[in-house]
Amino acid sequence: MGRIMSFDYGYKRTGIAISDPLKIIASPYKTCESSKVINFIKNYLEDNKIDLFIVGFPLDLKSKPTDSTKLVKKFVEILKKIFPLIPVKLIDERYTSKIASKAILDAGKNKKYRREKSNIDKVSASLILQSYLLNGKI
Repeated sequence: MGRIMSFDYGYKRTGIAISDPLKIIASPYKTCESSKVINFIKNYLEDNKIDLFIVGFPLDLKSKPTDSTKLVKKFVEILKKIFPLIPVKLIDERYTSKIASKAILDAGKNKKYRREKSNIDKVSASLILQSYLLNGKI
């Protein structure tokens, strides 16, 4: 039984979250440089099974593409090409960074932890994944 891996893909960094084997809980996993995400996935797949990739899809408040939309589409194309047996689904990522920042604050993390953008990225990825786990399956 595989897990689901989620991405909050950005120009510099990508937040990564992973579900539990039962696909009930999303957990922040890691943040890595966007240029190294594919190598990270390849290494992860050596010892683990992934059933599905979830990618946060950036849209503005009017559901129109943003500056990041083209970048994310390219990342999705690469995922599909390199890992053709793993399906990819897009999930609306509006507000995830704000919600992640608030969740980190509410968790009582210190100022240094809250200022580290990589922490926000991986928590955002877990929010994207949790959104799918709650709403994506029909």
